[in-house]
Amino acid sequence: TGEILQKLQTEKQAEKNEGTIDIVWINGENFKNAKENGLLAGSFVDALPNFNKYYQTDDPAFQTDFGTDVNGMEAPWGKVQFVFHYDESKIDSPPGSFEELKTWIKDNPGKFAYPNAEDFTGNAFLRHILYANAESPSSIYEEPLDNKKISDTAEKTWSYLNEIEPDLWRSGEHYPNTLTELDRLYSQGEVWMTMGYNEARAESLIDQGVFPETTRSFVMEPGSIGNTHFLSIPFNSSNPEGALTAINFMLSPEAQLAKLKPDYWGENTPISMAKLPKEMQEAFRAVERGPSVLNQKELEESFIPEAEAAYVDWMKEQWFNEVVQN
Repeated sequence: TGEILQKLQTEKQAEKNEGTIDIVWINGENFKNAKENGLLAGSFVDALPNFNKYYQTDDPAFQTDFGTDVNGMEAPWGKVQFVFHYDESKIDSPPGSFEELKTWIKDNPGKFAYPNAEDFTGNAFLRHILYANAESPSSIYEEPLDNKKISDTAEKTWSYLNEIEPDLWRSGEHYPNTLTELDRLYSQGEVWMTMGYNEARAESLIDQGVFPETTRSFVMEPGSIGNTHFLSIPFNSSNPEGALTAINFMLSPEAQLAKLKPDYWGENTPISMAKLPKEMQEAFRAVERGPSVLNQKELEESFIPEAEAAYVDWMKEQWFNEVVQN
């Protein structure tokens, strides 16, 4: 996507109004840059019948993209969510909230770990703690980063993390550097949980014999951070009508159902199950994503969007100062 945006930037500067790209797969920082530099065609989702018929159009996940207002300039095509994994042969009932997780860690010393804040997954775990300690997750993801405004929430977050630290794996003296390291600890039985930013990722690890077959997944209140990826139209598309037709098809129940199937892609859908005809709902439910993957309804109901990208670097710095060095 970065290379495509660079091409569009060059064409914008050269005032080339007839381009060769009609659809861009985009999200996050790339969308922010494209929007700020005028590389996109503008708002178009109101012209997509499938979006307006089968999607929860006011879903917060469609209103902002890593903190950047979407303004109808991209259409949701897929999404992934953060989940926790556990071994059901060792844990009967996983925690339902982060307060319950704190209790579980205290009752099972040494059996939980999370990657450090430099790791993508570890940082996402820490942002869950931030969300859980806020008045509501929306007070984080709907607002730009403001140290003063979130100071109380931040203090509660550091307090939580420092409170669980003595009961973590190796008493919190070492945090796994990567998710791969945490997965290895889980596969060896040293810890009883792992985690990841993809609700279906455990299936391949089970198939490879890395994770035990008794691996299952869960999410906790106040929800599961996920991100949506989108399709957009460049400012100089030579066939915007064709782009709209193609995007409308890719958002259709039929296309989303095909994309959900493991033998095709296996990726989750941003479509609203409640808006689908009953027979299509049943077709989605019939897709076997694997026993370690949560059902579509639970994933949909638990989904909460990402905050702006600035929180990632903020968390790296603050976690080191407030937890590691504390």
